[in-house]
Amino acid sequence: MGPDIKRRRLLPWAVVGLWVVVIAVAAMFAGKLSDVSRDEAVDYLPASADSTHVEKVRQELPGGETTDLIVVYHRDGGLTADDRTTAEEQLARVATEQKLTAPPKGIPSEDGTLLMYPIASAVPDEPGIDKEAVQIAFVEDVRALTSEGGGSGGSSGLDIEVAGSGALQSDMEAVFESIDGTLMMATVLVVAVLLIITYRSPFLWIVPLFVVGAAAVSSMAVVYGLVQAFDTVVSSQSSAIMTVLVFGAGTDYALLIVARYREELRRVPQPYDAMRIALRGCGPAVLASSGTVAAGLLCLMAADLNSSSGMGPIAAIGVVCALIAMLTLLPAVLVLLGRRVFWPLIPVHGSEGKQRRSFFAAMGTSAARKPVAVLVTGLVVLGALALGVLNLPGALKQEDGFIDRPESVVGMARLADAFPEQSAQPISIMAPDAKAGAALDTARSVSGVAEAERGRSGGGWTEITVFAKDAPESAGETATIERLRSTLDDETYVGGPSAQQIDLADTNARDRLYVIPLVVIAVLLILIALLRSLVAPLMLVFAVVVVWGASMGIGGLVFEPLLGFAGMDPGLALLSFVFLVALGVDYGIFLMHRMREEALKGAEPEAAALTALRTTGGVIASAGVVLAATFGVLASLPLVMLVEMGLLVAVGVLLDTFLVRTYLVTSASVLLGRKVWWPGALSKPPAAPRTGEGQPGRNGPGDQDGPGDREREPVGTGA
Repeated sequence: MGPDIKRRRLLPWAVVGLWVVVIAVAAMFAGKLSDVSRDEAVDYLPASADSTHVEKVRQELPGGETTDLIVVYHRDGGLTADDRTTAEEQLARVATEQKLTAPPKGIPSEDGTLLMYPIASAVPDEPGIDKEAVQIAFVEDVRALTSEGGGSGGSSGLDIEVAGSGALQSDMEAVFESIDGTLMMATVLVVAVLLIITYRSPFLWIVPLFVVGAAAVSSMAVVYGLVQAFDTVVSSQSSAIMTVLVFGAGTDYALLIVARYREELRRVPQPYDAMRIALRGCGPAVLASSGTVAAGLLCLMAADLNSSSGMGPIAAIGVVCALIAMLTLLPAVLVLLGRRVFWPLIPVHGSEGKQRRSFFAAMGTSAARKPVAVLVTGLVVLGALALGVLNLPGALKQEDGFIDRPESVVGMARLADAFPEQSAQPISIMAPDAKAGAALDTARSVSGVAEAERGRSGGGWTEITVFAKDAPESAGETATIERLRSTLDDETYVGGPSAQQIDLADTNARDRLYVIPLVVIAVLLILIALLRSLVAPLMLVFAVVVVWGASMGIGGLVFEPLLGFAGMDPGLALLSFVFLVALGVDYGIFLMHRMREEALKGAEPEAAALTALRTTGGVIASAGVVLAATFGVLASLPLVMLVEMGLLVAVGVLLDTFLVRTYLVTSASVLLGRKVWWPGALSKPPAAPRTGEGQPGRNGPGDQDGPGDREREPVGTGA
């Protein structure tokens, strides 16, 4: 037995064995990632904002960070004496069993229908204490102690809700805790169904699903290791996005590799050799594809918003793990299983598939017949859709962030109705001790302030609590916060929930100005290196930017008019741009890389474009549907920001897959001809005409499908 034969037999087994060890070790740590995820306010706030500084200082005050609640008692016809007695008894028990920063004091509404009790409990700032768990436990205990004798919808007619920023955060935590398992199961199910439809095989779909699962477990273990080693902050949002990217991008890479491998099995007798040739052919495209996604995500590190900058490297780790698994474990498993894994559509060596007219060949022909009309029509359609951005809703308020209204949101709505003349949500001012008195006097004199009082002091800082006259997150309260910031000393900071929303909107606007150009430059550089051209990369990037604009426009037509969403998450525009540009360029890479292969073999520009579309169209369609479906899973989750993200990216990917790549890029390539490769060597006419291989309609040794060269699947398959 020669060394080459030994390598062919041993290498796949060695790779699988190594991955078995990796999976076994990773599984021990992957499940712990949710335990170290953090969803505190500072993890989602801008790093340099006033409100972030206030939140950090509040955690250092005596007693540590506080959990602020408002217990709301409401009866439509007016509170009775028994209702007030019930409230006093319940709050007395709360004060006895919980460590409150101050005794509870009831504040009635003018119409007598509502009584509110603002309360707060300090979270000990001690090593080893899980602050989030302590805060959630406090909210749950207060809700349990106040649930007797009333309750929303109770038979007594007395409605009791625990609201306030602490309750809102607790309800948000409860939603995030339910996301991990739901998202993973839904994503696995969606990918499995689509792979079964794509491959029409009882066995083949299991292989890429198993491999992408291994990549997901590995990525979670790596991120958990980063948390332990470097105290990296991982939020539930970034963890959810990483899971979607691993399954979406990983399955896309698997579809491309499996499709190319099956084609080579018809030309090459041994699976090992067929896989080696397949990886040599599509490997650069897969590497460039993952490189654009990872580079685009890493550009998020330049964002000032903590949730965006933290998401970048975590999501990039997921993409890299998916890439490594698809270039090592997937080929090894496929080689070991041999041709039989494709049953019943087994690619026999030397065989030819059924001769059917390719759907994508027909699309390419129609684009090539009238390229100007196709290109102009497509751009007009996308431009018209982009006009929908004029109808996008405003910034999403905290209480509008849930699909279903939890108790905290119901309580805050009651407070807004009962106290229209004053906000029930405090504005926090953090002033140096030496300037606290002056800051308090200044705050009381600012127009729009209903009342202000001195709070806790410690570490050289004093907290001043301010209540505005206008409702939380209204235009009036926003103006009051801005007046406070412009009037108070530069060393005094204004924060609180409403100020955080203002800072989020401002920072997201700033981040878009910095991060979007970085993403475009990073993607362009990778495309230039891969395609050896300037024109083709510019064309691809322009195409995905147009798709992003059209997707945002569709959001404006759908979010509020059809779905009833009261606002849009401030970070949605930036994150959707990064995902759509980085992921959308993937399909451009698959198409243009194959077009370049055909051009290198001597094919004329139009023939190269049509061959590339015919041979990669099925793979691109399958990959696009899978990626759109995985992001679409986010739309089933109970948070508005994730639903909006899932819908935007899913719609954008489908537009890119079935309109931009198939029609617009193909028609533009036909119009530009050799200029699409300028200034590379392919932009110049060949010195002499070539005969034989590479001519239109002929298959060269490295060519993929010629007409009737493979079993044709229905539209959207890439098997």
